[in-house]
Amino acid sequence: MTTALYIIGGLILLIAILALLAPKTYDVSRSIEISKPKNEVFQYLRFLKNQDKWSPWNKKDPDMKKEFRGTDGEVGSVSYWLGNKDVGEGEQEITKIVDGERVESELRFLKPWKSTSDAYMTTEETTNGGTKVTWGFSGKNKFPTSIFMLFMNMDKAVGGDFEEGLSSLKALVEN
Repeated sequence: MTTALYIIGGLILLIAILALLAPKTYDVSRSIEISKPKNEVFQYLRFLKNQDKWSPWNKKDPDMKKEFRGTDGEVGSVSYWLGNKDVGEGEQEITKIVDGERVESELRFLKPWKSTSDAYMTTEETTNGGTKVTWGFSGKNKFPTSIFMLFMNMDKAVGGDFEEGLSSLKALVEN
């Protein structure tokens, strides 16, 4: 009986230490320069339906079920998806638009696990008249998920998808 108590106590202590060491937040972003004027790029980015044309996750499940609510390109518009195991289920809602500068949204993942992240796309004019687009998302790692983040790098997990999506966006907008 004493041995079992030591084992249970050790496991509780281990979990507590891991929880203290675990990253509490994440922030992943990537940028690309597009050879088009900032206003033109921003007007394209503000619409959720346009993301279907360049999103790397649409390539992972071309048969994904999609629904849109609200007026696309305005605060409150929502894109819902239900896809295969690679894309899961969730929705994205535009929460703020700073015209010509930034589109913010809330990503609500429902499957394979529930979580919420803040996503954003920003546009900055470059010195040569092009546009620097930054696409990113951030959030909080809640216990016990935070412990898993000790063994998983969010930047490595989705950074490549962001790079792929931005490359597709660049090709699409520049042509």
